[in-house]
Amino acid sequence: MEQINEVLKDYFKSWNEAFITKDGERIKSYMSKDFRGYWAHSGLEEPDQYDYHYDLNGVLEQYDQAEKSFVLASISMRKNGEEFVAIGTETALINDVEFPATCMLVWRKEEDEWKLLREYIELEK
Repeated sequence: MEQINEVLKDYFKSWNEAFITKDGERIKSYMSKDFRGYWAHSGLEEPDQYDYHYDLNGVLEQYDQAEKSFVLASISMRKNGEEFVAIGTETALINDVEFPATCMLVWRKEEDEWKLLREYIELEK
């Protein structure tokens, strides 16, 4: 379980570094080639969908001052320890304004590395 907590910590650290450098390659290194993401808020009928090939650097370029944090609420293993699901609150601090979101991250073991397979983000504001 400690290894999984380190993966989560390092993943969000890579986001914070990328907000400064505007280079998303380290973030992508955590993603499975099969990655799928879903992002929504109460004003959307359907969530936005994205995959491993989305323009991550373009997303990073949109933010001058940004930082992400993650507070883990629960974690569960599945598929005999080959996957884990982390549920918690991801908070993006953008230009000193907080944007909390409920978040579920599905990670899968691929060639002895944990890779992000799916993420579901529901913005709370």
